[in-house]
Amino acid sequence: MPIPILDNHVHLQPQGHCVEAVKEFAKAGGTHLILSHLPYEEVRLRTAADFPLSYDITLKLAARCRAETEVGVDVTVGPYPVLLIHLAEKQGLDKAVDIMKAGMESAQRLVLEGKAVGIGEIGRPHFPVPTEINEASNQIMMYGMQLAKEAGCPVVLHTESATLENMREIALMADRVGLRRSKVVKHYSPPLILEEENSGLFPSVLAKKESTLEALQKGSRFLLETDYLDDLRRPGAVLSITTVPKRTITLMQSGQMTEEQAFKIHVDNPLEVYGIKVRT
Repeated sequence: MPIPILDNHVHLQPQGHCVEAVKEFAKAGGTHLILSHLPYEEVRLRTAADFPLSYDITLKLAARCRAETEVGVDVTVGPYPVLLIHLAEKQGLDKAVDIMKAGMESAQRLVLEGKAVGIGEIGRPHFPVPTEINEASNQIMMYGMQLAKEAGCPVVLHTESATLENMREIALMADRVGLRRSKVVKHYSPPLILEEENSGLFPSVLAKKESTLEALQKGSRFLLETDYLDDLRRPGAVLSITTVPKRTITLMQSGQMTEEQAFKIHVDNPLEVYGIKVRT
């Protein structure tokens, strides 16, 4: 029986390969993916009312993929953290924070309606920013965590590169709002698999060969992702959408990933984090 294979973090673009990319994913052996919202050129995010319009694009992309492929597609939505900088430049930081929080609330509503399985990707910019932007980003991120706790769903975090120190910092933020650490998914994570490395957060490891092998040597409490961007100007960025199924199948064939590990990563872990059942 073919192994279920999930890519935990994929982006699709209305003007990108979209469904054709998902067909390639399926052809390579992929069975399920998490489609993560990003801002689109089609909707300029300037007010709270713009977020539902932008999120609707993600939902419609997911619906197209479900209708035209056999791949299971679930969705996460949330205000992309770098957006705060642009809003603050145009409208001032206080107003920008209010708009970002409203974007969190719109995301939570979609979770409560069963249209999304998590709030994300949210967090803070992945590059150095002024102190006031960083502090505001943390405030917004914690608000998203609070809303996720209320909705019983995870948050998917976009931040600077993960380290032991900032994983612990984020874990303590989750503690303060009462969100279980295991419901905090660190997107684009290095293989920080052990609890002493990730402070109980759930790592979503970029599926490069070296990172995947290092993660497997430590355990199987992680997800795999490509962060595929579907950007026609950057083909294959960040990783090709076929990477997770090809990596999984190759490692199983070589004996470097056991069937038990594969089921843990691709079936049990998504069930624990998102409450979704990947087809078997």
